[in-house]
Amino acid sequence: MARKKSKPDFETWYSDLFKERWKELRHSMEKPGTHFELNRGLLIPYFLDRASLYPVEALKLSKAEHILDMCAAPGGKSLAIATQMPESALLTSNDRSANRRGRLKKVLDEHLPEGIRARVTVTGHDASRWGLHEQNCYDRILADVPCSSERHLVQDPVYLKDWSPARTRHLSVQAYAILAAAFTALKPGGRIVYSTCALSPMENDEVIRKLKKKHGTSAVFFSDSTCNSPDTENSGEATEFGRIILPDTCGGLGPIFYACIGKLDGSPA
Repeated sequence: MARKKSKPDFETWYSDLFKERWKELRHSMEKPGTHFELNRGLLIPYFLDRASLYPVEALKLSKAEHILDMCAAPGGKSLAIATQMPESALLTSNDRSANRRGRLKKVLDEHLPEGIRARVTVTGHDASRWGLHEQNCYDRILADVPCSSERHLVQDPVYLKDWSPARTRHLSVQAYAILAAAFTALKPGGRIVYSTCALSPMENDEVIRKLKKKHGTSAVFFSDSTCNSPDTENSGEATEFGRIILPDTCGGLGPIFYACIGKLDGSPA
């Protein structure tokens, strides 16, 4: 009788992915993260990982009018979008969780000037079903999806013990559903930035590959150069479809993965 294979543990799984790099990468994630002071256009500063703003910069907001942040809590990226978007633009900041949505509202209320806050609407929809209700509506969409967040796992044994390959697979399926919904909700000529704070390629490039397989004739997958951050010193490394910022080579920033996707209509996004 064949012996049933045991599931790989966290260390084995990521050692297989990153080979000899894993030891240093894990060590870098065990250290406290960097804290960047986001203050431009805000009433009071908001502190976050600088690399988490790279997906916002990749949205290219200068001509956007209708913007959707699909999984917006705790709110740092929505703050950055709100203060960078044109004066006529409107932002929908969504989070399905009532608890997280409460925190999101508090962050927006405390940090945004009244004139900007009035142009931000908070909603509580299931992001994976968004395309059923709104199609071709948004110029820019940020899909910063729930993910494995391995840095948090290695810093907290309580969460690390719940890790499994099945969890990563489940998150990748959920992420694809959200990205597919975003693509349906995107206007032709618009741009999606898909992002995670995950290491797992299953939650990163593999999700983009699935979208390409289904929508390859109507989608454009932007080159690495269109997703580069102005922070060239810590701009990370190219993947098949985007970029990943890893703390062992980027001064403690990340992990952050992001990729840029457009819907074709013959005009640039």
